[in-house]
Amino acid sequence: MDFSKSAALQRKSHELIPGGCHTYAKGDDQYPELAPGFIARGEGCHVWDVDGNEYIEYGMGNRTVTLGHAYPAVVEAARREMLNGANYGRPAPIEVACAEAFLEMVPGVDMVKFCKDGSDANSAALRLARAISGRDLIGICSDHPFFAIDDWFIGKTPIDAGVPQAVKDLIVQFRYNDIDSVQALFDARPGQIAALIMEPAKYEDPIDDFLHKTLKICHSEGALLILDEIITGYRWHNGGAQTLYDIVPDLSTFGKAMGNGFAVSALAGKREYMELGGLTHDKERVFLLSTTHGGETHALAAAMAVMHVYQHEPVIETMERQGARLKEGLDEAIRRHQLDGFVEIFGRPSCLVYATRNEDREPSQAFRALFMQEMIKRGIIGPSLVISYSHSDEDVRKTIDCLDGAFEVYAKALNDGVEQHLIGRPLKIVYRRYN
Repeated sequence: MDFSKSAALQRKSHELIPGGCHTYAKGDDQYPELAPGFIARGEGCHVWDVDGNEYIEYGMGNRTVTLGHAYPAVVEAARREMLNGANYGRPAPIEVACAEAFLEMVPGVDMVKFCKDGSDANSAALRLARAISGRDLIGICSDHPFFAIDDWFIGKTPIDAGVPQAVKDLIVQFRYNDIDSVQALFDARPGQIAALIMEPAKYEDPIDDFLHKTLKICHSEGALLILDEIITGYRWHNGGAQTLYDIVPDLSTFGKAMGNGFAVSALAGKREYMELGGLTHDKERVFLLSTTHGGETHALAAAMAVMHVYQHEPVIETMERQGARLKEGLDEAIRRHQLDGFVEIFGRPSCLVYATRNEDREPSQAFRALFMQEMIKRGIIGPSLVISYSHSDEDVRKTIDCLDGAFEVYAKALNDGVEQHLIGRPLKIVYRRYN
């Protein structure tokens, strides 16, 4: 494959943009050297890089694109609304219409406020919880990899430069599906914790009523439960994982797939809490969310179009079915190449990821780079195996065939040494203190 245009653009990008792009997950250190540097366009689940190479894509814009790239109904809704203007000095009617549609989509939610990304939504949820409880500490789930770019979360990662120690000290941690760790958190800090925040699920479902028991503990201790549905919303169920698991959190956040790639996210919750950020109460005011672009009309039009597709087409069912077919085919190929214990496909069928391990069965960024390299050679871009509504039977079949070839190289590398097959350097984890 020719990547000459990508390579030239990469050199220029690093002179102009710290990291060469605007999202760490898309950085050059997250992809092998033999990889496209820039995507020029997409249609459905297919993308073309700036050198003209075509790929089937998984991950789909860091899980933002569930319907497919340039999905006609969404693009047309945004285009039509954009012709009237994108932003005004007063609210646009579509802000009310989109809120109404969202509240119909997610049962148990009384009010919603839109913004642009998951970080803002989660940080607003924390501020609201602190105002309601009068407490400072926040409990975050240590098993979930990302909640926000803001100090309260980044301060708990190895990339904590610039985060004051006082902010770090306000965050405590618990484990997912470990109700004893939740109770221990409150026992050690009575009357100090404002809220717990976690994803409803990541790679495993809640067991033994974990979510419901956590909610009960939070309420008995005077704290709120916040569910981060940035990923699970519009992927686990039309109404989010909270609907699938039949739980009503105090607050929840949505994003990623809400706009099928357009920038829109949401903070939603119970009226008694959300209205504190409004104008119709006599309590102390909470400066909740005030984003200039939160009411951007074409993004909200896209969000409404996305909801309409979900409500009238089998989006969730299709992603579940195609993801299950993909996993079944890949698991069979893994067994055939005797890679059990070295490569693992796991997660919900609609949100599959993979693990790569070396000859000692230890996690390996070198083998991850090799696996991605061999996928790319065969026309697959796969930082994950997260599927979309646009992945057809033929796309899934071709992916299984292509990864079968990648597994063959992987098996050889276990015997020969990965350095004999990998072109260039291994990948690096995002959360590292030094480059």
